[in-house]
Amino acid sequence: MTVQIAILRAVNLGKDSSIAMADLRALMATLGFEAKTLLQSGNLVFDGGKEKGPALESLIEKEIAARLSLKTEIFVRTAKEWDALVAANPFPEAAKVDPAHLVMMTLREKAKAADVKKLRDAIKGRETVAAEGRVLYLVYPDGIGRSKQTMALIEKALGTRGTGRNWNTVLKIAALAAELASER
Repeated sequence: MTVQIAILRAVNLGKDSSIAMADLRALMATLGFEAKTLLQSGNLVFDGGKEKGPALESLIEKEIAARLSLKTEIFVRTAKEWDALVAANPFPEAAKVDPAHLVMMTLREKAKAADVKKLRDAIKGRETVAAEGRVLYLVYPDGIGRSKQTMALIEKALGTRGTGRNWNTVLKIAALAAELASER
């Protein structure tokens, strides 16, 4: 079985986006997946199945909407892909010194170099941005809440949707995926 990771976009941020992680695990079980969740922000680690990538994202999105009455986007990566994204982090010093202000943002589509440059050019503060395929790495040294690099601005510049997790959470997801793989 392939261990996979699904990151839900914008859940548990308000009453209209609430979802219990127990309900999410139960939904995944009805789809034939053994799933574990991390935190309350929509981080799923589960064992494979036949569906992959966009087809799996679509399946989970549709089932969450139908069974849990929540419209959200899902970003799926295999545990192997996730580990490669962790290893590719272009900001190892930020990961070591200030992991809460380093964000890895999974993207629906690959970021184009010209769009990443446009995003870099729009930075007004000390933020730093780098892209690798369908992931964006962002460093917010002065805090995410103070930054002008909002999700809306990032998505507009890149022309694709995404969702982010701070580096602490990224590593916890990797550890949970490794734990699930070792149980197999």
